[in-house]
Amino acid sequence: MSASGGTRAIVAALLANLSIAVAKFVAFLFSGSSSMLAESVHSVADSGNQGLLLLGGKRAQREATPQHPFGFGRERYIYAFLVSIVLFSVGGMFALYEGYEKIKHPHELDHWYWPVGVLVFAIIAEGFSFRTAIKESNPLRGKKSWKEFIRHAKAPELPVVLLEDFGALVGLILALGGVGLALLTGNGVWDGIGTLCIGILLILIALVLAVETKSLLLGEAAGADVVRQIEAAAVAGDTVTGIIHMRTLHLGSEELLVAAKIAVRHDGTATEIASAIDAAESRIRDAVPIARVIYLEPDIYSEAEAAKGPDPEATPGGPSTPPAAH
Repeated sequence: MSASGGTRAIVAALLANLSIAVAKFVAFLFSGSSSMLAESVHSVADSGNQGLLLLGGKRAQREATPQHPFGFGRERYIYAFLVSIVLFSVGGMFALYEGYEKIKHPHELDHWYWPVGVLVFAIIAEGFSFRTAIKESNPLRGKKSWKEFIRHAKAPELPVVLLEDFGALVGLILALGGVGLALLTGNGVWDGIGTLCIGILLILIALVLAVETKSLLLGEAAGADVVRQIEAAAVAGDTVTGIIHMRTLHLGSEELLVAAKIAVRHDGTATEIASAIDAAESRIRDAVPIARVIYLEPDIYSEAEAAKGPDPEATPGGPSTPPAAH
């Protein structure tokens, strides 16, 4: 992912949300609309979320230390997970509470032109932020659908901003609908219903973000295309004849760990094998620049051993069933 592209999208969203939050809160003070209050809190929460993403991106760039030899790249995922918690608790749950209170104790809106004007302004500002996020995402998305891009992106910033901006635009339309119906019918219950819909929307988006960032926190492998590139690069020389098994792990959005047992010629000398490993590592880095941590273990390929299948003891987490007692 382009770090600068992600930063541009975050900054655009931050500026939009700060201006919108102030405008919404002023409109709430003049109108008493619960939809406007829920949207104000939503924009404040979104602004805090963008701050968390910027902080996470900054902290992820720290140099590796003896205590953290693989660096801090995955810290970005921690802050993205915090975003989902903030969106769920501050945005979604507050909107549900405020909507319930407005339905229970409805009242007519005062100075209706304030919430309507602010909502129109907010839709324009959020549209600009959403357009920026789409523009920055398109080069990385390629031919993938938006669902696939959000599901498989290894950098959390752009998917988070995309979902937040999409949720904000839908929420604003719901708020405008609730305010409009409340004005047309003279019944403030519609304002509360719009607020409840905003809360449900925010909670759903927060759950999607939580699931995706949880997967990144646990550790995701490289995509199938990247794995094929690594395999092709590893066996391009004469000494390395194949990949016996390989595992990859994203240490961050722009750093990949590659660990593989490679098959080498049985008649190769130690010097030849060492040179072949160095050459394979160089080819892998040329093919996949984010493959910065590479461990290659040479071995002699055996058809008999390969026929036994993978050894469960050698997989992360150990065997799937406990060993039998002797």
